[in-house]
Formats: sequence, C-alpha cells, structure tokens
Amino acid sequence: MVRVTTPPAHPPQSPPAPPAPDRRTALRSGAALAAGTLTAGCSTAGAAAPPPTPTSTSPRPADSHPATPTPTPGHGTATPTAPAAPTPRTFPSQPAEITHGPRTRPQVALTFHGQGDPAIAASVLGEAEKAGARVTVLAVGTWLDEHPDIARRILDGGHDLGNHTLHHLDINSMPEADADAEIRGCADRLKRLTGSIGTWFRPSRTARASPEVARLARRAGYPHVLSYDVDSLDYTSPGAPAVTRKVIGEVRNGSVVSLHFGYADTVTALPSLLHELDRRGLRAVTTTELLS
Repeated sequence: MVRVTTPPAHPPQSPPAPPAPDRRTALRSGAALAAGTLTAGCSTAGAAAPPPTPTSTSPRPADSHPATPTPTPGHGTATPTAPAAPTPRTFPSQPAEITHGPRTRPQVALTFHGQGDPAIAASVLGEAEKAGARVTVLAVGTWLDEHPDIARRILDGGHDLGNHTLHHLDINSMPEADADAEIRGCADRLKRLTGSIGTWFRPSRTARASPEVARLARRAGYPHVLSYDVDSLDYTSPGAPAVTRKVIGEVRNGSVVSLHFGYADTVTALPSLLHELDRRGLRAVTTTELLS
C-alpha cells in the first residue's frame, strides 16, 4: 500500500511549487520503493534440536519468483491472480500414517521441515530445481507468519506444501484442545496464503503421530499423516558428507526422507545427495507424485 500524505499549505510568501507528478507516476514510484525490500529440527525423541548454523547463502532472486505482499502476521491472503494450491488427497492403498511409497518404482520423496532462514530455504529449492528434482515442504505456521512469500515460492517451484503445526512443539504430549489448535492454526495460515490447507500434515517433534493427533489431523482435513522411513539427522549438524552418507546408506525405492531447512549442512549436501540418487537411478519427486 502506498501511503499518501497531504503536504502543508505553502506560506503566503513562498515561491510557487514545481508541478506535482501525476497520480500514476507517484503510485509507481511508491511501489518501486516498497518492492526494494526456517530453525529447529524434529527429534524423534521429542528433544529440541540445536539452533541452525548461519549461512551466507544468497536470497532468492527477485525476478524469478516475485514475493507476495507481506501481510500482518496471521492474516496473509492469497495472491489474487495465483491459483489455489492443491488440497489433501486420500490414497486408498496407503495407511493412515504414511512412512514410504511404493517399493516398485525408482522414486523417492525428499521432505523438508519448513522453518529457519528463508535464504537457506530458497537455496535448497533452487538446488533441487536446478537438478530437476521436486521436494515436499512441511511448513511451520509461525514461519509462514514471518515469511509469507515463501509459501508461494514453494508452490511456484512445483513442490508440495503442507502443515507442520503452528509453533513446532511436542504435539503428542499436548492436551487435545492444544494439539487441535496447533494443527488448525497452521492450516489457517496455509489457507490464507495459498487458498488451501496444504497437501500433507506432519506432526512436530516426533516421527510418528499418536492416535489422537492422527484423529485430529483427519478432522482438520488431512486424510493421512506423513511420516518417513529415512532420517537424515541433518538437524544435528554432522557435516554435509555425513548427511549424504546417512541418506544414501538407507534410501531405496519409495523412501520418504526427512530433511530440514535452516541448516547449512543441508544446503551443502544437497547437490551431492541429488547426484548420488541420480547415479542409483532414483528420482526425487513430490510426495504426491510418489504415491500417485
């Protein structure tokens, strides 16, 4: 929004002011000035992961994926011209909690817990796209509040976008009402920003959802809980080679891999990881494609 302030009247003796620019020019100038302008892992034991390591990775180029207007936290709105994001689907052949896809096809899903420095997130997405890979991002609701443009960036890159709770707390240990608020709070952010609650739900601070959390997720509109069968442990900051070795040592047809935005090791490891997957004939696709 361009704020127009009415200047005070000129004193009687002041010289005539130069002609003001027309309204269209003023609006364009204001818009140009305005345009100038992910952190914890999920431990399977429920413990908080260490803070992410800062990185000097450059932010997303502004010309390739324009940012959506920044709304007031918790009150994002979808870009008027942007199509609504895909909605959750039911996969009849899959269980309520999905840990992997079909073992018969040479495909894997790289899933990222969405939180932390958005510059790291943009670098991860860029590296994946450069290699022709697509990923799945499970976003934390407060992260979307802080960086509302990242939701559209993820979707514009052809990736899946889903729900990773509002505050990234130990959801399995919460009272029912609090757990429900965590799921619905993030779903609300996604709906406002993209027109959809996202395609997947993953519980926070745990690899598996409790039966109660799975029930609350279904009630919120998510037929399945998305878990994983390969944990990269990248949130422990073991170094990029260790991240690659851990994933490549366990991945196979249909695997769903847990990774995180917010850690420099993940950015550094991704090109090597994608190369190794390709060398083994495994293609990185969205979770939706993996299961379709």
